[in-house]
Amino acid sequence: MTHKIGIILGSTRPSRISPSIATWLQTNLAQPDLTFDLIDLAQINLPLLDEVEQPSSGIYHKAHTQQWSQLIQGYDGFVLLFPQYNWGYPAPLKNALDYLYKEWAHKPVSLVSYGGHGGFQAAQGMYLVVRGLKMRLLTNNLQLTLRSADLDEQGHFIDPDQALAPYAFNAQQMGAEFRHLLGE
Repeated sequence: MTHKIGIILGSTRPSRISPSIATWLQTNLAQPDLTFDLIDLAQINLPLLDEVEQPSSGIYHKAHTQQWSQLIQGYDGFVLLFPQYNWGYPAPLKNALDYLYKEWAHKPVSLVSYGGHGGFQAAQGMYLVVRGLKMRLLTNNLQLTLRSADLDEQGHFIDPDQALAPYAFNAQQMGAEFRHLLGE
C-alpha cells in the first residue's frame, strides 16, 4: 500500500524559495511505498478564515473549505515547509491549518523551517500549533540555514542541491521515519 505525504509550502510570497526546497525534499525524502506531493498554498488561495462554525465541528459551509478538507483527507501525513518571518511562521500557513481540525488529528507531521538562522523560533511556534491539532510530530525535523553565498541577487538558490546537501541525510531519515510510522 502506498501512503501519501503532502509537502505544504507555507509561504505565498512571490519571491519565495520554498518551491526549490520542496522539490529537493521530494527527491531526498523518497522511500518505497511513500509518495510526496507538493501542496502550494499560493495556488490553494484560502481567504482569511471565514467559516461560521468552529473547525472542530467539521461543518463547512464554504466551497473552498470543503475542497481544502477533501484534499487534506487524502493524505496520510504532512511536511510543513515554511520560512521564519520575524521569529514566527507565515500567516497563510497558520490560516490553512486553522480551517480544519479533524483532518489533521493523529497524522504524522514534520516541520521544515528555513531562514538566515534556520528558523528555530518559527519551528518552536509551529510545534505548539501542531500539538494543539493533535498531530504526531516526527523526531526528524529540519532547520535549514540559508547562506548568502548559496543565493543569487534575487535571493534564490544558485544550486539548490549543493546548498541543501548538508541536510540530505536528515531528510532521508525523515522519509524513513514516515515510512516506519505509517507501516505500523
